[in-house]
Amino acid sequence: MIAFLASARKALTRGVFLSGAFALAACQPISIGGGTSGGGPAIDTSVPVPVALLVPKSSESAGTIATSLENAARLAIADLTSVKIDLRVYDTGGSTEQAVALAQKAVAEGAQIILGPLFADAANAAGNAVAGQNVNVLSFSNNASIAGGNVFVLGPTFENTANRIMSFAKRQGKTKVLIAHPNNVEGEFGRNAVQQAASRNGLAVASINGFEFSQTGVVAVVPQIKAAIDSTGADTLVLTSNSAGALPLLAQMLPEAGVSALNVQYAGLARWDVPAQTLELPGLQNGWFAMPDQGMIQNFQARYMQAYGTAPHQLAGLAYDGIAAIGALVEAGDKKALTIDALTQGAGFQGVAGAFRLRPNGTNERALSVAMVRDKQVVIIDPAPTKFSGAGF
Repeated sequence: MIAFLASARKALTRGVFLSGAFALAACQPISIGGGTSGGGPAIDTSVPVPVALLVPKSSESAGTIATSLENAARLAIADLTSVKIDLRVYDTGGSTEQAVALAQKAVAEGAQIILGPLFADAANAAGNAVAGQNVNVLSFSNNASIAGGNVFVLGPTFENTANRIMSFAKRQGKTKVLIAHPNNVEGEFGRNAVQQAASRNGLAVASINGFEFSQTGVVAVVPQIKAAIDSTGADTLVLTSNSAGALPLLAQMLPEAGVSALNVQYAGLARWDVPAQTLELPGLQNGWFAMPDQGMIQNFQARYMQAYGTAPHQLAGLAYDGIAAIGALVEAGDKKALTIDALTQGAGFQGVAGAFRLRPNGTNERALSVAMVRDKQVVIIDPAPTKFSGAGF
């Protein structure tokens, strides 16, 4: 535990910001199909459907991820019984410019939908590049700011996690939320997601406490959080940080300052069980966080290991999900299977971690469980739904 906290302090001292998924987009997504919600190609479902997979195979930093994504896509194709997918792999090298060129090349060569790219800026640019060709893009990014028009994000979003936690909090009788977030891009995404989810679920945001992303910043914000809870009567404290950032120090220092789980419910946007040492932090005991169905994920990991002899990257399931969605739609035999209307049908799809669906605004909704840290162990207190009903949030 001491070593864990020490490493967290070093990360904050360096001001580390690791999430490439939050790279800022250079341009906005645009609509296809004349601006209608039905944009997308007409396809022949009786022949193999050409699907372009854009991944950074030759990238030094992301080549391993690319291999895992491609393997997972091929595993999904093998699982399809009555649908044929013609998977065409294009190596972006991690370059936005290359992603744009290859997206255009893939469409010129007949691709009717694009799976990828990995990074937000590349996905946004590629989507804009092929919008005029009436082709949709299912990117591996989790950056909701690039979603919309012909670009969808498959990655788990703060919006989805925040809504799951806030809806659960509302059902538990919570009424006032305090948000603590670092003043960086990722922290601001998290703050906005919690604000919107709280409003959507009828909870008041009593206070927002931003802090400099450093050890000094964490130390300075702790008494501010304590004062805000005392003055507002907030009953839920949402920490947007993860274990690689400010979470360990906040979860250590807040209880020491008198912010007790006896008078405020701790909750988080990040996975608190990764790494496992995080579960030992005093401030997280009896706290809530959201997570996907671990049984389903372990099943996928075992199948992947059996097929390829190695464990999949944690993002590999996104490629499987993309192919699973395409396959389910094509199987229905409708020539409009890859239009926006079809992709965003309310029932959603079954993926690696359970039910998920694409939303008309380009983001996604994934079925999540609510977990509690109890005696330094993860306990599921509200299981993930197995299917969707209604229009979603």
